[in-house]
Amino acid sequence: MTTPLGKTGSWSAVPGPGGSVTDGGPDLERLRAAVGEFAGYTAAERSWERLLLATGPWVDPALAAHRRALLTWLNAWGCRLRYPREGEPDVFCAETGAWWERWRDRLPGRDVALAQLGDAEIDTVGECYADLAAMRAAPGSRPRSLGPTAATKMLHALRPRALMPWDAAIADALHGARSADAYRAHLRLGRQWARRLLAEAGLGEEALAVRLGRPGRPLAKMLDDYCYLVFTATT
Repeated sequence: MTTPLGKTGSWSAVPGPGGSVTDGGPDLERLRAAVGEFAGYTAAERSWERLLLATGPWVDPALAAHRRALLTWLNAWGCRLRYPREGEPDVFCAETGAWWERWRDRLPGRDVALAQLGDAEIDTVGECYADLAAMRAAPGSRPRSLGPTAATKMLHALRPRALMPWDAAIADALHGARSADAYRAHLRLGRQWARRLLAEAGLGEEALAVRLGRPGRPLAKMLDDYCYLVFTATT
């Protein structure tokens, strides 16, 4: 799959001093190339479309059907959370419902975009993330927590305009950890990139998505598309 920047391998970030990875984020043309290439990852796109077909435009974890749809979507994105067997409790559904009751009123509003997040909101999201990542997510004699990757993907599904997901490769390369502080740093970095891109374009987020050829796609997700190509697809 080719882009104006060449094949996927050309996305590799350049190691900094001591082997650490640094990345100043994309400019408009590099972001356009990234989202164009990521559009070829059709399985991820189809799984998102199926989630929205099951839930409507907003995922509401107060509804059991939406919680079950979230589990299916997370597994489609490679999270490998075990489904309950016959006679077992639906741990993911129950624990997600309880987590939602604790945090639903403390998340950013549905219409808040990444570039608009305040420092206090990011600090609170870090607490929310830590609780979610530690949440028991599957039944069995060896219970498993949701974990850092699935937690950020789920937060993104709940607030797609504001909250960037990550995976282990992205988190480790950019922040060297997957802790609550690392996730706060990830959101602050994404906010910095988003604000710079919007200023460079002189456009609002919806108009920028149209200009980049991905109308309706949140900037938070387009920046994740870029991170995936730079830090995950090249490993």
